[in-house]
Amino acid sequence: MRTSYSALNTYETCPLKYKFQEIDKIKTPKSKEAVFGTLIHSALHFMFNKNPLYPTLDEVINYFSLNWDEKKKKADWNEEVEKAYYEDGIGILKNFYIKNQPWNFHVVDLESRFEVALHDDKSGEDHVLAGIIDRIDRPNDETYEIIDYKTAKRMPAQEVLDRDLQMSIYHLGLIRRWPHLEARNIKLSLYFLKHNEKISTVRDASSLENTKNKILLTINDIEKRTNEDDFSATPGPLCDWCGYRKICPMWKHLYKKSVPTEGDIKKIVEEYLEIKKEIEVKNSRVKILQAVIHQYMDANGDSRLFADSGYITRSIKQKNIFDTEKIRPILEELGRWQDVLKIDEAKIEKIVASLYPAWREKIQKEAVLSQKTTKTLTTSRKKIQPDST
Repeated sequence: MRTSYSALNTYETCPLKYKFQEIDKIKTPKSKEAVFGTLIHSALHFMFNKNPLYPTLDEVINYFSLNWDEKKKKADWNEEVEKAYYEDGIGILKNFYIKNQPWNFHVVDLESRFEVALHDDKSGEDHVLAGIIDRIDRPNDETYEIIDYKTAKRMPAQEVLDRDLQMSIYHLGLIRRWPHLEARNIKLSLYFLKHNEKISTVRDASSLENTKNKILLTINDIEKRTNEDDFSATPGPLCDWCGYRKICPMWKHLYKKSVPTEGDIKKIVEEYLEIKKEIEVKNSRVKILQAVIHQYMDANGDSRLFADSGYITRSIKQKNIFDTEKIRPILEELGRWQDVLKIDEAKIEKIVASLYPAWREKIQKEAVLSQKTTKTLTTSRKKIQPDST
């Protein structure tokens, strides 16, 4: 398989989006954020491209503006939104240029393409991991720095960057290009342009080996799902920026044209939502009433309260809180400690759900005896209108 960080990240975010994008090759219109990011990256590439001199700030802004006029039509935005993005771009480039005059850096390469060969010892298959690094610098004779530009609003915590898959893959790409480099001499940096701040990390040989194993597990997972044509949708916050909503089973009903049968199911959904709302309101009220009743019983010494339509009885149970270290030897002596250590399947499910997809697949293959299917309805009262795309 030939893949990339972008494809692996798409799979981790939503397997069904991966299928639409990487297997079915379904094209979607570019988002505003994607067009904006591409234009900013292009301007920064121009800024550090010495030919024969580095461009001035005015030349960088002019380059961005000309590209903007040419490519802005690729995104679906109104005049007000377009103006806001354009002005944001100008501000980012000005602030970045002031802080990062290009002649102060030893830039080795720009938009550097790489390929990493990965061999799977278990399957015997060879895979190729490809990508493009925004910028490679050489701050000194011993150090290389990989720099990736980000136009996102949020900056991750250092611990998130320290295990970031993209930067690990870029590190592997640079080692593949220059095998003589040592892991400790490669600095990995994300430059968050909206904040004009750079955060950096490093990788050691052990973490890079873990990265390779993680990628191979994910590739195996993708190949298995491909053979079985089993790619599930994973709804989340990023759905708002997904171009496949009209064909995704989580969203396509929102875009269905009005037909007679659609009216019926919408009425049923409306009724269901209304009843669920009434139940939640009543459950909330029940909790308030229970507190008042308990307070009355405590104050008056009653265990049963009567009304015209019936009565309420209260029972009180005591629950022991055990000292684990002291009770364990007693139960072990009786041969009953193992009864305490029964598997909590609900907790296991929760832990497994939080794992990387490849590890979930490993557990599925090696540790699951059988499956029980349940169908659950969850509700949301957030009113969503179909987007214009």
